[in-house]
Amino acid sequence: MTAEPLSVVVVSRHRAEALTRCLLGLSQQDHPKMEVIVVADPQGLAAVMAQGLTVKTVPFDKANISAARNAGLAVAAGTVTAFIDDDAVPEPTWASRLSAPFADGAVVAATGFVRGRNGISFQWKASEVDALAQDHPLDVDESTLSLHKGTSQRAVKTQGTNCAFRTADLRAIGGFDPAFRFYLDEADVNLRIADRGLTAVVPLAQVYHGFAASARRRPDRVPVTLHDIGASSAAFLRRHSPAQITKTKALLLMQQRQRALCYMVAGRIEPRDVGQLMSSLEAGWQEGMARELGRAQPLVWDGSPFHALPQTGPRPGRVIAGRSWQRKRLMSEARTAVAMGQIVTVFLLEPGFRRHWHQFHPVGFWLQTGGLWGKSDRTARRLPIASLRARVLAEIERLRATRPTEL
Repeated sequence: MTAEPLSVVVVSRHRAEALTRCLLGLSQQDHPKMEVIVVADPQGLAAVMAQGLTVKTVPFDKANISAARNAGLAVAAGTVTAFIDDDAVPEPTWASRLSAPFADGAVVAATGFVRGRNGISFQWKASEVDALAQDHPLDVDESTLSLHKGTSQRAVKTQGTNCAFRTADLRAIGGFDPAFRFYLDEADVNLRIADRGLTAVVPLAQVYHGFAASARRRPDRVPVTLHDIGASSAAFLRRHSPAQITKTKALLLMQQRQRALCYMVAGRIEPRDVGQLMSSLEAGWQEGMARELGRAQPLVWDGSPFHALPQTGPRPGRVIAGRSWQRKRLMSEARTAVAMGQIVTVFLLEPGFRRHWHQFHPVGFWLQTGGLWGKSDRTARRLPIASLRARVLAEIERLRATRPTEL
């Protein structure tokens, strides 16, 4: 089956280092016909130039992710447009898997699974969102894609860091509404696009999301302001459930206060911070009640030709494994393999039971560290004592569905 041309939009603001890492991951995709569009501030665009990648660039330096995504969508020449955050890195098979369902003309949207900061546990799997902005877990077969029909009251929720849309349909509904500068931006799109077709949930289309620090949260994910959550929640309810605004605001206040109190009990914020966070939520709510909602005018493509990222497509995999005291040699071997165009996974294990972490190294290979008998899957039982080779083979089996892994 011939792959449809795919545009991938990356929005970045004041996180040039994370953007560089994301783009390196995108350059290793096995999709044979994809373009990358970077919508970023001057520092981010300078980082792109330093990498020497053939990408489309759109200057944008405002704190509005919806407007930034629309700027990328305006120059997208692919049949399908995917979105990923700058603090995320995709599996090499991500683009192909996420775009594959669009071969069915009834599919208008798709989303995949998201792994969290340790690179192993899932941060997000599948859910639906309703007109009150409440999420509902969605039970799906995690080994294959599934198709779902939504309505304007409840639809599959696509994660902003791992989602794709049929470009023509997303433009037809006006793209993302700039009223949602952050938070609920994709949920609003999900409800507005639901009556145009099916949404695919693709569990094996996976990204690793780091949750980098921003003006809204610290590096440990603790929020420093809830203003945008309040503003977007108010705007969302005004559009999708105006009769329930008062009731749903009370629910929002309760949920966010409980969240803040959990941070306080854990010692991550001071008691006074709880009041400050709730004040920012209320201020955001008041702004959101007055914020102008978009009128969903169709977006217009600017006619930019497809600008394919060179040298994407299937690549051989390579697994390099050894003990922690062999680190220097193994890292050197990994760098050489990356330079040869291979998809490289390094297992660097030590004696003991330390839990595993799995990350994309800035040089361009995947690195898993931890104890020989430590847990990778946090929900699994502790492994019996085994050899290094047996442990590596077990981890390869865990990764095999999403990445080429040859010893």
